[in-house]
Amino acid sequence: MKVSLEQFDKAFENRIRLQIMSVLVANESYDFNSLKELLNVTDGNLASHLKALEKEEYITVNKSFVGRKPNTQYAASKNGREAFKKHLEALENLIKQQKH
Repeated sequence: MKVSLEQFDKAFENRIRLQIMSVLVANESYDFNSLKELLNVTDGNLASHLKALEKEEYITVNKSFVGRKPNTQYAASKNGREAFKKHLEALENLIKQQKH
């Protein structure tokens, strides 16, 4: 079975977005500061990648306050989970294709 590049999702080509989705698929939700610390990225870098995933409707955003501090939680949406699963399947198929 030949793997076409159309099976790969452009939203996950960037390693930060791939990492974000990996974390969000594995967890119910994650807050901004925890993601930033886990992925070792700057505020601006993380914010731009989260915005790109939000634009694709792959993540949901829930803003609230904990005491007086703003807290932003991110979660993988149903569409995001499905797209991520298809992307991983395409990667697995590509790897299998390379075996002789």
